Amino acid sequence: MEDQSRRELFKIIGSSMVLTTVGSGVLSPALAQHVHAEVAAVKSLSGGPNYAPKGFNRHNFATLRKLADIIIPKDDHSAGASDAGAAEYIDLLASRSPELAAIFNGGFSWVDSYMRKTHGADFLTSKPEQQTALLDKLAYQKNYTPETAPGVPFWTWVRNMVVDAYYTSPVGVKDIGYLGNGAMSTFSVPKEAVDYVMSRSPLA
Repeated sequence: MEDQSRRELFKIIGSSMVLTTVGSGVLSPALAQHVHAEVAAVKSLSGGPNYAPKGFNRHNFATLRKLADIIIPKDDHSAGASDAGAAEYIDLLASRSPELAAIFNGGFSWVDSYMRKTHGADFLTSKPEQQTALLDKLAYQKNYTPETAPGVPFWTWVRNMVVDAYYTSPVGVKDIGYLGNGAMSTFSVPKEAVDYVMSRSPLA
């Protein structure tokens, strides 16, 4: 059972999330660190059986992990989104915010519905090239269609929150270089970091 201090902390986290920025800078860096610490405490960075999703069902959580790894894949030089616990971070936040959970669960439902209609399989079981084709349509204005329009805000949320989760994690901080302790009133991922992530992504 959570002790009083942890309960109070997560009340603060739940009430401090800013959901008007389409997934970017939802939490301050200080609160983000606490979320990552909680993720690490339950040994969830591997995404294995030790982690039970709290905000999403297992299928939606697995879909989120797949999306996160597409956004920030692991390569020979850097860790990926799964190494940073990005999906666990977002899941934990969703468990504290019904509004955030609704945004993501609604998005997962739309993505699976679109893929079943188009390819006869949900997102997770679709072929990689089919997954990428959908995400290309959601990411780039030139590929916009009225049919895919409902998924565009969801994909924006996923990308922004995965990038934030990665670069507020110990893995992400190490990836870009530690800048030292210092107070920050707001958190914004540097453009260079975003460019670097997208250069590693197959969607670049």
